[in-house]
Amino acid sequence: MFHKNKLIKFLTVAIAAVFFIGVGATAANASDRYYGGDYSKYQTNVFNNTQHDSFAIDQIGGDVNGYIYEDWTYSRHAQQAHNNGWRFHTYIWDQTGSNSWETQRMLNYFLPRLQQPKGAIVALDFEAGASWSVEGNTDAILTGMRQIRDSGYTPMLYSYRPYLLAHVDVNRILAEFPNSLWVAGYQNGLSVWPNYANFPSMNGVAIWQYSDYGGQQDLNVDLTGITRNGYGQQPQAQPKQQPANCPSNTPNTQPAQSNTSTYTVRYGDSWWSIANRHGMNMYTLAQINGRSINSMLYPGQTLRIRANTQTAQQSNNSGSTWRDSLGDTWHKENGTFTANTWLNLRWGARTTSARIALLNPGSEVKYDAWSSHNGYVWIRQPRNNGYGYVAVRNSATHQPFGSFK
Repeated sequence: MFHKNKLIKFLTVAIAAVFFIGVGATAANASDRYYGGDYSKYQTNVFNNTQHDSFAIDQIGGDVNGYIYEDWTYSRHAQQAHNNGWRFHTYIWDQTGSNSWETQRMLNYFLPRLQQPKGAIVALDFEAGASWSVEGNTDAILTGMRQIRDSGYTPMLYSYRPYLLAHVDVNRILAEFPNSLWVAGYQNGLSVWPNYANFPSMNGVAIWQYSDYGGQQDLNVDLTGITRNGYGQQPQAQPKQQPANCPSNTPNTQPAQSNTSTYTVRYGDSWWSIANRHGMNMYTLAQINGRSINSMLYPGQTLRIRANTQTAQQSNNSGSTWRDSLGDTWHKENGTFTANTWLNLRWGARTTSARIALLNPGSEVKYDAWSSHNGYVWIRQPRNNGYGYVAVRNSATHQPFGSFK
């Protein structure tokens, strides 16, 4: 895409842990994924490098700090895509930062110039020009996505993971527009097929831009069927299956264990959300399935689940005290903790657990249980898709990291 920072996006896949593909209840089956390229003035003609493309997303132009420009190849690419029988969608370079008024002005200019049916995708390409205000950037993006929706099109937000996490409140975007992200994260090598071991770990991803294929063309996979929007009444070619030599999405299989049951992965699931739901540690969950937390999860996949020790012991103890799958004793208690220093909110009650967020002094955490183990007192914060954990006291020195109420 225009002004794309390819190095950063390539490095993203080297450090991203693949916890999940965040798709919604309307997602297509894994075998029904669609493939296509995205284009701008840097590609004079549309390509068909993958030989199985069914859609194209083209830049119509954009706004750079109040300067609106048009991409002169837009009409040509639209015609070429239509000649190929592809579904055609549009993206707009959005360098308006937190200026909601400028975002509206940009869309007032471009929406009447679209060459696609109602319902098709209009994506805001937000990868440069963000302001210092995460709230302001998010407000401007939501203003634009609402205007796109109210104009009869499918809004999406394009960027790459580090930029989104640094400058946008992604949870607010997904709360109003579920499964609306188009995320870049480039895999190693030049295969035209996506390698899901390199999937960027973000929730709500509907389209993954997985390769720039040597700088010639950006390759994308539609994970949810979103590129069919606007073309539901027109006959479309059936998606082709991946050949036997492409990266496999099939999990390793091992004989079932006597102390396990099974769980079918649902849209939006992740290793940590499934593990927390069943009172397990996500590393243990991955291990008993012969995999790692960097392995891809996709809807319909069957996992082995260890017996839910947490749930069973909660029931036996009237919900007041129980042991989790790691043997830690937890006590049921509701309250609010206020931090007096910088603290880590983690996915597990271990100092080695992955960090969700860095809490600043004065942050409040509502909790529903506490535990003392491994040198710290921990509290558990209920979240929409699992739990977060905070160490609130050093057990050895008795040093508190905040106060309770």
